[in-house]
Amino acid sequence: MATARPLIIGPSTGPEAPYPLRMEGKVIRGFGRGSKELGIPTANLPVDDSLTPWIVDIKSGVYFGWASLRLPPSHPNQPTASSEARSGFSVYPMVMSIGYNPVYKNKERSAEVHVLHEFGADFYGVEMRLLLTGFIREEKDYPVLEALIEDINIDCDVARNSLDREAWTLRETVKGTLDGSWLVREAVEENLKTHGKVSEASKGVDLLLVPLFESV
Repeated sequence: MATARPLIIGPSTGPEAPYPLRMEGKVIRGFGRGSKELGIPTANLPVDDSLTPWIVDIKSGVYFGWASLRLPPSHPNQPTASSEARSGFSVYPMVMSIGYNPVYKNKERSAEVHVLHEFGADFYGVEMRLLLTGFIREEKDYPVLEALIEDINIDCDVARNSLDREAWTLRETVKGTLDGSWLVREAVEENLKTHGKVSEASKGVDLLLVPLFESV
């Protein structure tokens, strides 16, 4: 009998050290297996220890947190909310794996992000920032793909449940206290240069934050 997995990670007081951790880069093409074989599309980031030194020592496995994407104007999911900042940033909950994916016997470490949102188009080459808030589980091998898919779906539920708490939700929203300003910081700086002030719309990401429990 399989051991029941916890559906919430971390204390109600918020992420504990060393979290939150930051990672950023442009989305690159992965192996193409997430959507085709698993039905779980992923956005890959290059694993570069010169940019994220912490990744060298961090254990391989599944993590969760928040992702921001700076989508181009032509993308169907580009935010339409009116804002002086016009940052183009959208913020979403995410779950990700860092490791070698034992099922596929990868020889190089990869960072594969599953953004908890249904997108109308790919976004290769787009700037993505990640705020990792916690660790869900270690990576493992599976005898069949169905078992892997089941675990990934549980990972998504764990991420949603864990992030749906005040100390884990971004303080730029009406209910959170977690500092998520880094996810959109460049937009605020650009707004200062352009307007000489930070507009009310650019002080947070509330207008651009996708609902946590949106159907995906």
